[in-house]
Amino acid sequence: MKVIVLGGGVVGVTTAYQLQRDGHDVTVVDRQSVVAGETSWGNAGMVAPGHSFVWSSPKAPMILLKSLVQKDQALRFKFSADPKLYTWSWLFLMECNAQKARRNTLLKHRLAAYSQSVLQDVIKTESVSYDRNDRGIIYFHRSQEALDRGVAQMKLLESDGQIIKVLSRNEVVALDPSLTSAKDEIVGAIHCPTDETGDPAKFTRALADIIVSRGATVLTETNIQGLDVAGGQIAGVRTNKGVLKGDAYVLALGSYSPILARQIGIALPIYPVKGYSLTVPIEGHAHAPNVAVVDEHNLVAISRFGDRIRVTATAEFAGYDTTHKPSDFTFMKRVTQELYPDGGNYGRAEMWAGLRPMTPNNLPFFGQKKYPNLFLNTGHGHIGWTMSHGSARITADLIARRTPEIPMEGLLA
Repeated sequence: MKVIVLGGGVVGVTTAYQLQRDGHDVTVVDRQSVVAGETSWGNAGMVAPGHSFVWSSPKAPMILLKSLVQKDQALRFKFSADPKLYTWSWLFLMECNAQKARRNTLLKHRLAAYSQSVLQDVIKTESVSYDRNDRGIIYFHRSQEALDRGVAQMKLLESDGQIIKVLSRNEVVALDPSLTSAKDEIVGAIHCPTDETGDPAKFTRALADIIVSRGATVLTETNIQGLDVAGGQIAGVRTNKGVLKGDAYVLALGSYSPILARQIGIALPIYPVKGYSLTVPIEGHAHAPNVAVVDEHNLVAISRFGDRIRVTATAEFAGYDTTHKPSDFTFMKRVTQELYPDGGNYGRAEMWAGLRPMTPNNLPFFGQKKYPNLFLNTGHGHIGWTMSHGSARITADLIARRTPEIPMEGLLA
């Protein structure tokens, strides 16, 4: 078939790759000048099944309430004139009980672990350079009480096959000596040795080059204006460069998916949540991180991509606003400098803000909805890089009418 993939982020391009492997003629459409030019550019780069806990937990409502008065919270909610925020928030709150949080976390972990296995299959097949680091991720705590809670919580993922190791502060520093100067601030950690990191934008662009070399089309600087419907199915995609027609269409536009879907009568409860990141050049500094970490107290994630450090923090409900100012990065920069005082040239850090496409239960949408030739692959939230490859394979299976390799109960739209 001829399949048109709407969206050139990591989800869209990995989907195009899997579809091409199935023998389809694939076209990817994206409004940016390069693929992976938005959400896929500035994230933490963690392929982290060990980070599969959903945001919609019993603690989330209080965290959101506190953020209304305490502006230094990692999760920030503020009142808005957008009614869709309140519709989404109500659906989110309906997921914030212990039973649903457990169910959704296990579903998310199933997808994340499967997706990592598909990624590993891809990198065995293709020559893709993306600053991969397979030494795991350290999730560290600054108090014994918090560490004990973290270990107890991680038992849920361990019951689903996640490998975890509990480390003392000495073992943390032995695993990554670059944390030596911060040793006294760390009580202990959970190490997920099978988690990994890598630059998702670099990967996406390399994979896009591969599919183009094999006959796919990637249309950048192409604005999607709407979808044409005829005979009960999608008949074409209207763009600033004309109408594109295919046999099947994949909606992989992340935070912008609900805007396009709404035009053809499909309601998708996806809301943009702004995330912030810093990219710090190492520039010869001697003690840059060697193993990715998540500071669980401050909710700051730090990865190393070759000669750069990527730092991410903060989730802010700000609609489709991606603007930022230097003060937005002060906290995450200070935390990183305290952990790695000789880690990089912090004065030349590149600032970025982008949107995470969040669903109320933190699970993406798959499958057909309303139109038989429109397939959803969207709403991957804050770990789209982690879930992208499995999501791509699932979407290719559904288009081919194959049964996906993992159970889809609770995951289909």
